Amino acid sequence: MSDMRDDVRELFRALTGREVDGLWSAPGRVNLIGEHTDYNGGFVLPFAIDRRTVAAVGVRDDDRIRVASTFAPDEPWIESSLPDLDAVRAAGDEGDWARYPLGIAWALGQDVAGPRGADLRAVPGVDILIDSTVPSGAGLSSSAAIECAVAVALNDLWRLGLDRPALAKAGQRSENDFVGAPTGILDQSASMLGRRDHAVFLDCRSLQVEIVPLGFEQAGLSVLVIDTGQAHEHANGDYRDRREACERGARELGVVALRDVGVGDLDRARSVLDDVTFRRVRHVVTEDARVLETVRLLREEGPRSIGAALDASHASMRDDFEITTPQLDLAVETARDAGALGARMTGGGFGGSAIALVPDELLSQVRVAVDGAFAEHGYGQPDAFVVRPSDGATREPDA
Repeated sequence: MSDMRDDVRELFRALTGREVDGLWSAPGRVNLIGEHTDYNGGFVLPFAIDRRTVAAVGVRDDDRIRVASTFAPDEPWIESSLPDLDAVRAAGDEGDWARYPLGIAWALGQDVAGPRGADLRAVPGVDILIDSTVPSGAGLSSSAAIECAVAVALNDLWRLGLDRPALAKAGQRSENDFVGAPTGILDQSASMLGRRDHAVFLDCRSLQVEIVPLGFEQAGLSVLVIDTGQAHEHANGDYRDRREACERGARELGVVALRDVGVGDLDRARSVLDDVTFRRVRHVVTEDARVLETVRLLREEGPRSIGAALDASHASMRDDFEITTPQLDLAVETARDAGALGARMTGGGFGGSAIALVPDELLSQVRVAVDGAFAEHGYGQPDAFVVRPSDGATREPDA
């Protein structure tokens, strides 16, 4: 991180001719279990990872917001006046990545931030330079890392005094209403609230949070991310179709959200719903139960006991929610056969990454097996790397 911080400070200076007012960073996340339950009012269990996005920010003496990034080095600054962000949102014509930081500035001026939100006609403009080690399109929430790094920066510089849950809500509001991706609040909550070797157990209805010890370090376990190289995009139709199926299922079952349906209600649901809608509902209902079981196991039996829940989650996403791909299925099956205690797809699906919970002494064996299986099937070599549960968004030390 130290080299990254130095590099982004230097680049900001080269682009603007002045020093930064500060650096803020936020992590990507891995969702240990609880996929597509968040927007159904259910339970999730993500953790922040040790790959981060850094926002170098300088205050301006006008009302302009300008954003640039190291991953789009040939693009000029993308900019708007702060009061015009409503028009930018309506037009939908800015660069894809730029909508995340611009959307955060917009969202902090909306009622999601409460009475202490920003008056975008009164706060100063900012220059924001983004750098990141969170892979894009890998299912590790590079978008939420951008949102949360910018959110904590603007919260400090604009002196808003918002707490972390409010900033997470602003991130979700930005993604839903500015970017146009119908996601829940899982990603932003993990990025804001993460803690080393802990997971964020989130009730997505009440937004009640509990920080749950994982114990991976003491147990000699690592989480291996297997990035298939199949980029996914939350704003596409597949993700929206799944959300609409969940909403349709809840409506036909007469409940506010699928959170209100229990495993014992599935026999009735089968008689009421068409087959596709029923299977979508069954995934969400059983996934909520798996999250609760995983939390119980972590508390009572330790991290080596959760592998079966991870395996069952993947099977449900493959067969009922139908969001995996042949590459994701191969990564999961191969990792398990090579010694992983459990493995599953993580993220929104239709590409991205799988995770495997692996004893430290078997990491090389699992990596080699997955590389070999992908080569045998004619797929491109996946990028497999270990992530550690880490701390959430923060201001970085000054140079």
